[in-house]
Amino acid sequence: MAGVITRGVLFVHSAPRALCPHIEWAAGNVLGVRVSMDWTAQPAGRGLYRAEYSWQGPQGTGAKLASALRGWSHLRYEVTEDASNGADGARWSHTPDLGIFHAMTDVHGNVVVPEDRVRAALELADPRAMREALDLALGAAWDDELEPFRYAGLGAPVRWLHQVG
Repeated sequence: MAGVITRGVLFVHSAPRALCPHIEWAAGNVLGVRVSMDWTAQPAGRGLYRAEYSWQGPQGTGAKLASALRGWSHLRYEVTEDASNGADGARWSHTPDLGIFHAMTDVHGNVVVPEDRVRAALELADPRAMREALDLALGAAWDDELEPFRYAGLGAPVRWLHQVG
């Protein structure tokens, strides 16, 4: 792995059983390693499965993972990439109905809305239009659709934090 190394997590919130090995193969192709995920039933959807995979790779790996899975019908997922030397963190969210959403994130995983997007929303005279513009910038529709699938994973394996410093 050349360049600055970062890490992140691939959260597959829901996938049909038949798609599970294809997700592992796609992630493995991006990461350059064999990926084996611990699939569990997704209580929020009958016949669906969920899994999480912590990854490590060069900056930009999160975007490559999100792109490798983009557009697969019946797949809900999120990819996070932690901030690293010279790069902000990022999150990609995907749902079958909405497609993909990308946002920069701070060190705590909060979506960071660029100043120009905030200024553009403030220029809107209609408060409802302003709210819609900010909801779009924050990815509110993706959060609304993914939230029931995220909560279904509360009993998932613990993600151990890596020591910093």
